[in-house]
Amino acid sequence: MSLAPRAVLVHRTTEYEELLARHGTHGQAAFFLSSRGRDIDEVAGRHRLARHALTDVAAAVPLRWRSARVERADLDRFLFAPEDVVIVVGQDGLVANAAKYLAGQPVVGIDTEPGRNPGVLVRHRPADAAKLLPHAAAGAAGAEELTMAEAITDDGQRLRALNEIYVGAAGHQTARYRIGCGAGPGTPGSSETQASSGVVVGTGAGATGWLGSLRRQSGGDGPPPPEPDEGRLLWFVREAWPSPATGTSLVRGELTRDQRLWLTVESDRLVAFGDGMEADALGLGWGQSVRVGVADVALRLVG
Repeated sequence: MSLAPRAVLVHRTTEYEELLARHGTHGQAAFFLSSRGRDIDEVAGRHRLARHALTDVAAAVPLRWRSARVERADLDRFLFAPEDVVIVVGQDGLVANAAKYLAGQPVVGIDTEPGRNPGVLVRHRPADAAKLLPHAAAGAAGAEELTMAEAITDDGQRLRALNEIYVGAAGHQTARYRIGCGAGPGTPGSSETQASSGVVVGTGAGATGWLGSLRRQSGGDGPPPPEPDEGRLLWFVREAWPSPATGTSLVRGELTRDQRLWLTVESDRLVAFGDGMEADALGLGWGQSVRVGVADVALRLVG
């Protein structure tokens, strides 16, 4: 007998819950917000919407299925299984947070606040879950395959990201490294030593975020942004500056599926993290290398 699907509900702590954890009581949280010109009722109302959505989605899980819940802060410790159907209940960014830990499982995005969220990745309402979950478990025909980026270090560490991967100093200070395009250090291709505030490699899904901002700052020159399902990435060096030992000739470009951007660390310590999840970063020591390119798996988003 085949194993029943498992519904994994991904959610995050609401702002109201964070306020209560910090200030202790509703009244103290209300006083704190009022001193900053905000109303606790609006924050509490959004909390209720999020919790009602989570309850409604949980109730839509078929009775014979298994189920689990995971909070955003615990994603790096949660073990997803191949038969999982992942239901992200929250904002678009929460889909990106979960995507890096998946390996092809179908994802259903549920918008807890329609009209407030862009709804690019959380495209459905809680009431849609009952029909979407069986469809996802049956193979998710027609699911959109969104390209992801992947970083692999020379000692086998690996991470994926839906929007972008950052490589640089943990505090975004000056990072020193050697950068190049190709299979890796020692292979044919252009390369140079740089000093900058880091390198960002992004996908089509992230083209309107950090990647889009960097592209505008560069004057919009170069290759156009990729489509979310296109096997192509763009990369930008942030604030590279020249010196007798560092150059600025390799500051932006694109990567197709068979190309990699590589960096060899020439600082005490750099990090690589995806989609803003700095707490789950790869550590890179002096002389260590990392290759970034199109990931071999995509995010399967149920439309």
